Amino acid sequence: MAAAGAAATDIEVVRGKRAALFFAAVAIVLGLPLWWKTTETYRAPLPYSQISGLNALQLRLMVPVTVVFTRESVPLVDQEKLPFTVVHEREIPLKYKMKIKCRFQKAYRRALDHEEEALSLNSVQEAEATLAEPQEQPEGSLTVYVISERSSLLPQDMMSYIGPKRTAVVRGLMHREAFNIIGRRIIQVAQAMSLTEDVLAAALADHLPEDKWSSDKRRPLKSSLGYEITFSLLNPDPKSHDVHWDIEGAVQRYVQPFLNALSAAGNFSVDSQILYYAVLGVNPRFDPASSSYYLAAHSLPHVINPGRAMHSPDMLWQPPSRFQVYSVDPKAYNASGLPVRVEVDMVRVMEVFLAQLRLLFGIAQPHVPPKCLLSGPKSEGLMSWELDRLLWARSVENLATATTTLTSLAQLLGKISNIVIKDNVASEVYRAVAAVQKAAEELATGHLASAFLASQKAVTSSERAFFDPSLLHLLYFPDDQKFAIYIPLFLPMAVPILLSLFKIFLETRKSWKKPEKID
Repeated sequence: MAAAGAAATDIEVVRGKRAALFFAAVAIVLGLPLWWKTTETYRAPLPYSQISGLNALQLRLMVPVTVVFTRESVPLVDQEKLPFTVVHEREIPLKYKMKIKCRFQKAYRRALDHEEEALSLNSVQEAEATLAEPQEQPEGSLTVYVISERSSLLPQDMMSYIGPKRTAVVRGLMHREAFNIIGRRIIQVAQAMSLTEDVLAAALADHLPEDKWSSDKRRPLKSSLGYEITFSLLNPDPKSHDVHWDIEGAVQRYVQPFLNALSAAGNFSVDSQILYYAVLGVNPRFDPASSSYYLAAHSLPHVINPGRAMHSPDMLWQPPSRFQVYSVDPKAYNASGLPVRVEVDMVRVMEVFLAQLRLLFGIAQPHVPPKCLLSGPKSEGLMSWELDRLLWARSVENLATATTTLTSLAQLLGKISNIVIKDNVASEVYRAVAAVQKAAEELATGHLASAFLASQKAVTSSERAFFDPSLLHLLYFPDDQKFAIYIPLFLPMAVPILLSLFKIFLETRKSWKKPEKID
């Protein structure tokens, strides 16, 4: 009986060892890989190498310039060399990681018959009207006409002229170095009509150090797909002040043509409102010379900042522009106590508002070369080459913003490994990288319109990827919370298995050390 009981005990011990080994094998071979696979963080692959290469991106902004020489504009020996092409390239000195070079590709040719006839007229305005082609020049391109040194098309004391469209006029020279001298004049005119260091510095104000772009300078609105413009009339006392303003007619006559000319740079939404019982907080002063009220510059922050609370909330994707007309309290000059009807002079108001709109979009007065005659803007208040210059600046700004956003996203995802990267986020990143590369290629070939559209796509895709809500789910999920979840799940199962394996190990080790009996 004792032998039978010992045999049964040995069988149970062996069975327990096998069960412990089986559970351990199942947990290690099947359970652990299954848990690892089902709990791993899905991270779609991203083009990290291409994103890091964007920091060393070199932008070449090519400006196609067609130079047309009339008869007697240069010596006959030089005219026989036409046509040919000259390339002038210079690096724009900005303290920015992205190197920017401006490339002027000048294609020299002789004037055609109708161009000769138009440039022989008495005034440059008549010549421009005659030279107006039915098909507009492509964005970013320029045409410079070189006229005779004795031509009466320009005033005698003027050496060049910049028109409202993408054309300019430069006086020729009868000199053996005519091409070199005229070429330098053409570069000066082309730079004034296209790209300068100040224009790009204003566009990259958020990316440049303070010593390069002073903080006290006016910064234009950031590049965006849309802009919100609001005109507000502030009436402090409607009981005594009956204010009338033809804002709808003024917007249609003055503002809308300007915005239509700017439509290539973004979409615009315009609205107006009247705010009653709106108090400035400071008293405007009366100027007898101009019969108007004015505020000192140091008082403006006390008016603008509280005025924001009276407006509707800003839309996140549309930078707001607020224009305010304040009607002065008439109690000082209204003794009858009856409401005084006041008509707002919309011409004077819109002159100020249009000038402010140009500054908000970074359309500043160009620095023209000496003895250069600058034409006034067209009826819509914007020259064609001013729009091109804005598109150049916006394209560079968009590329800088997209590159910074993609670099920050790559660094964030590289440092925090438990952030989920979904396929839609990866697709937006790939689209943004491809759009940046395409925009750089289009800028290098002088296709400004397509380059600007590609830069807008780059910014849109990069910001969609960076601000995707799925990236924030595990952003602030520390490791101690993981242990708090997994330990109650695995510890009750792991302790018995580990103790059984340890006991089996000890028994096996003891059996190896037990000496064998030799009969």
